[in-house]
Amino acid sequence: MRFQHPAFEPYRDEITQLALVHCRPGLAELNALATARGLVNARHQPLCFTTPDGHLSARDYESRILASGCIPTRYDNWHDIMNALVWLRFPLFKAALNAAHGAALAAETSSQRGQRRDALTVLDESGIWVTSRDHALADLLQQRQWHQLFWTQRKQVQTDMQFVVVGHALLEKMLSPYPAMTGKCLLLKPSAISGSSSGAAQAEAQAMAALALISTPSQFAPLPLFGIPGWDVANEHPDYYDNRTVFRGNTFSRDVLPEQAWRTPDQTQPDPVSPTSTPSAEDETRYRK
Repeated sequence: MRFQHPAFEPYRDEITQLALVHCRPGLAELNALATARGLVNARHQPLCFTTPDGHLSARDYESRILASGCIPTRYDNWHDIMNALVWLRFPLFKAALNAAHGAALAAETSSQRGQRRDALTVLDESGIWVTSRDHALADLLQQRQWHQLFWTQRKQVQTDMQFVVVGHALLEKMLSPYPAMTGKCLLLKPSAISGSSSGAAQAEAQAMAALALISTPSQFAPLPLFGIPGWDVANEHPDYYDNRTVFRGNTFSRDVLPEQAWRTPDQTQPDPVSPTSTPSAEDETRYRK
């Protein structure tokens, strides 16, 4: 397993305590750590990782966590173990995200999953927090100027930017990584540099506050993860960023207009463009027998 990858650095304590480098933990190990840390859901009910009982839609999955604190978890499935890992590391953010899902569900008037719930799901599965001391670097990310960002400004990226993967599907992919892996960025304020426990808490608080302003998946700028300096040994060479199948340019973008390239969460404007289709809630089966 590739738990030595930089994407797992924020989770180092949890990886050690759960002995993830050796095997997948059981529900007992997950629950012992959750109990020891006093973790709760948005309604202050103790978190508990439980065995899913057959078919469970995404709607039922989120509702169950919000109503009971019980998180259906397949102990023999890395996708679910990575989800548990994020819950254990960033419990306040995950609880707020679950509560946001619940509120979005309550606002929906049909079986069609709405844009807001789509966006929350994208963040849950593929989200990455991005912070920077330099607004210009965030501009380059939003404009998808990959070569300039990750090569020309490489040293500055290494000192002034931080990337924290919070999408559990991305973490699962990191176990068998490939160059085209893409995260969806939640840009946080420049002050939220989580190089310490207090900084991590600040970043988590800002991410929680930003949830109220998320309305559509197109608000999240894409990020080819293997372009980040140090995340792939091959990107030590400038021609690495010439691969246009991975590092696509910004011929057009629905995410954020260039003049909005760096905005604090309270300034983010929702994207008026709707997706071409949304799946039916009945089709969103998370667990199957």
